[in-house]
Amino acid sequence: MKNREGRRLNGEAEEDDEDEDDLNGGLEAWERSYADDRSWEALQEDESGLLRPIDNSAIYHAQYRRRLRARSLSANASRIQKGLIRYLYIVIDLSRAASEMDFRPSRMAVVAKNVEAFVREFFDQNPLSQIGLVTIKDGVAHCLTDLGGSPESHIKALMALSTCDPGNIMETIQQCKKSKIRCSVIGLSAEMFVCKHLCHETGGSYSVALDESHFKELILEHAPPPPAIAEFAIANLIKMGFPQRAAESSTSICSCHKEAKVGVGYTCPRCKARVCELPTECRICGLQLVSSPHLARSYHHLFPIAPFDEVPPSNLNDPHIRSQKTCFGCQQTLLNLGNKPGLCVACPKCKKYFCLECDIYIHESLHNCPGCESFRHLKPVAAGEE
Repeated sequence: MKNREGRRLNGEAEEDDEDEDDLNGGLEAWERSYADDRSWEALQEDESGLLRPIDNSAIYHAQYRRRLRARSLSANASRIQKGLIRYLYIVIDLSRAASEMDFRPSRMAVVAKNVEAFVREFFDQNPLSQIGLVTIKDGVAHCLTDLGGSPESHIKALMALSTCDPGNIMETIQQCKKSKIRCSVIGLSAEMFVCKHLCHETGGSYSVALDESHFKELILEHAPPPPAIAEFAIANLIKMGFPQRAAESSTSICSCHKEAKVGVGYTCPRCKARVCELPTECRICGLQLVSSPHLARSYHHLFPIAPFDEVPPSNLNDPHIRSQKTCFGCQQTLLNLGNKPGLCVACPKCKKYFCLECDIYIHESLHNCPGCESFRHLKPVAAGEE
């Protein structure tokens, strides 16, 4: 009996193993991981016959320049007023579809990672704005974080990622439209009519991500401030306060959390209330509290730097411009192996050459042309002075 049971159990086990092999295409575990990742698609053969990773930097830079030039053309076509103080809620879907694995390792992991990158980029480009996180699951909305200007508090909440009222969705869309709330949706599956209708009615944008890199590109497009709504685009003065940092040993009641805190915090210059982070609005007197670096970093949205012009490779072989064979920003050579001219760009004002990496860094982070700034700070030497 024992032998028969053992054979039967072994037979069932062998049949189960065969079924699993059939489902997995007869591949071993280590083979399946490579088959799922399709890592061989990221390799190419060079002139010597060796395999090396595909250089996607040129493709990424071309896509980036197309987006930059499109934004510049739309901005130059008409004077567009942008709101520098934004209040943005990020709504994350935590339904059963979030556990799907068409995005590796899962949709939720990809969303959490790219939302974290978006939060950092958003506060870098919108230092006077605030973000709140909302999750939806089983027809219930849950406020993960309140509106705040600290990226770290939102990122910590993302690490512990659980929710819309089940009422009439069309009435909710009309309420959003009436309240002038712009809604944009990025989908990870097939296009949905409700999401597209929501974005169309509220003036937002609806996109469907094709892969992780496309998803990252779509979500980062929402970081720059959009054009202000015409009804609220009236120029008006905003009272702002520049609070002082509290002493390390001081103890006071925080107006944000309504509890006693020691050390870290800021004191409102009008009512002397204490807040934890900047930028924010004082809960007591309603004064907008910011720091001077926050205000200075918002300046570049009013006067954005123009896109650089692409330089033909033949210009780098011109003997009259030998000094332009190195990037003015990082001082690295613009020539490839064998002294072949590489891809580069030039500022339309100062005519200085820059590599592709410096081009992206100047437009996304620095927001000032080093060549133009160097000419601006040059002081003419008076005649007769040594």
